[in-house]
Amino acid sequence: MDLKTEINIAFPYFRKILATMKPISLFFLLISCCTPAFAQEEDNTLTTPDTVVAGAYIINIHDINFRDKEYTIRFWLWMLYDNPSFDFATQIDIPNAKNIETPEPLMDLVDGRTWQLMKMKCTMKQNWNVDDFPFDKQHLVVRIENTVFDNQSLVYALDKDGSAYDRELTIDGWNISNFEVNTSINEYTTVFGDPGNDALHSEYASFNISMDIERDAWGLFAKIFIGMYIAFLISIISFTLRPSELEPRFGLPVGGLFAAVGNKYIIDSLLPESTHFTLVDTLHTITFLGILATLSVSAITLKYFDNGQFDKSTTANRIGSRLVIVFYIAANLLLVGMAIL
Repeated sequence: MDLKTEINIAFPYFRKILATMKPISLFFLLISCCTPAFAQEEDNTLTTPDTVVAGAYIINIHDINFRDKEYTIRFWLWMLYDNPSFDFATQIDIPNAKNIETPEPLMDLVDGRTWQLMKMKCTMKQNWNVDDFPFDKQHLVVRIENTVFDNQSLVYALDKDGSAYDRELTIDGWNISNFEVNTSINEYTTVFGDPGNDALHSEYASFNISMDIERDAWGLFAKIFIGMYIAFLISIISFTLRPSELEPRFGLPVGGLFAAVGNKYIIDSLLPESTHFTLVDTLHTITFLGILATLSVSAITLKYFDNGQFDKSTTANRIGSRLVIVFYIAANLLLVGMAIL
């Protein structure tokens, strides 16, 4: 049998084999094409954000202004990271700040990582809690974010050992406690118009500096309330006068009332507006009511005196004066004690 005859006999078998292999080849070809896409998708899913080690050292806190709801803080801030795209000197944001002075950063490479140090000065917004003023305790927080990279690209780790406040830091009239640095995620219900983001919100990592400041209050309490208490003392002097002495009997409490009102206006000028009663409001209200009660006792005493019921007049004056004084002192002690606790 010659070669041509052998080829003609074998060719149908090869055609069958090729026909069988074609679907298998196509299957493996599709697998080979899709595998990189699946691998790429898996790699994208497993991408982890870059970690920035952050720390802070508080230099000073000053210009505490209750009326304008602000204070000024100066501190050193440092970041240690690998990503060369990060530049906190131009990308830093402090959402709860009124004003941020442009920092002048110091930068260096340490073991292939970027170390950035900045001296910050910020005027911070603060919703002061004045419910117990002047026995108030305030919680201060500075929230630091990166304006360019969200939490899918950047997260913070803490340099707790290096973070602190200066030993010589003193805030006149305040004591500092509970200093710490921590991290959180701030959520915004917008993507800020990003056309490449279909989400309804965005999240940014935040490095936070927080502390409590508690007022050393007794000296301030005496200064701001002494006028109110003297006004009340002036009003109760009228209890020592005879009911027939109309002018001083009613004039002293009225004069004390005007003095107490003036004292309240002075204190209110130091504090932010509040929609609910504070300790200042409550103590002044009790003083107003105490002076009103003093006038009421004087009126009852005068009525008995004019009717010739001198014994009842004396008794009403004695009992009424004691009740007014005891209730006024008890109410003040209770309210001040609750504010301190």
